[in-house]
Amino acid sequence: MFTDDSATTWYMVFLSVLSMGLALSTLGLVYRWGQQVPHWVPLLGRRSIPARPVVLVALIGGSLLVAVCLYLLLNSMFHVVDRGWVGIGRDEPAHPAPGWEVLRYYAPLVAWGPLVIAVAVDYGRRALRRSPNPPPVIKSFRSGAGPEMTQTS
Repeated sequence: MFTDDSATTWYMVFLSVLSMGLALSTLGLVYRWGQQVPHWVPLLGRRSIPARPVVLVALIGGSLLVAVCLYLLLNSMFHVVDRGWVGIGRDEPAHPAPGWEVLRYYAPLVAWGPLVIAVAVDYGRRALRRSPNPPPVIKSFRSGAGPEMTQTS
């Protein structure tokens, strides 16, 4: 059975590994290894990674980061929730809000969500451009007839 200290330690290790994995996975949006499974991976090596699920997950992740930052900003201004969920320990006392000496190190992380969204949109644009079967584009209208569908190259 875990003691409270060991459970807390494993919880923090899990959160650290999870956050590092998610942060490193965003690099796949800008590097070539994000488009194709590396050759050394058994059974899946050299297969292309579909762009739509990658872009969708990146947009959801970036939007969640923006939402969390907005919540923290608005809650610090309007005090909607006086005490947030601590998540570690049952009787953990409320901690005072950190001052600027701590927040200055975390302030640049506010840009992470919008940057992930921007990179995901660019990745989706690049992936559609290199796709062998791009979606049809409406080229022109003729009187009395519907739009002419053409393939772009």
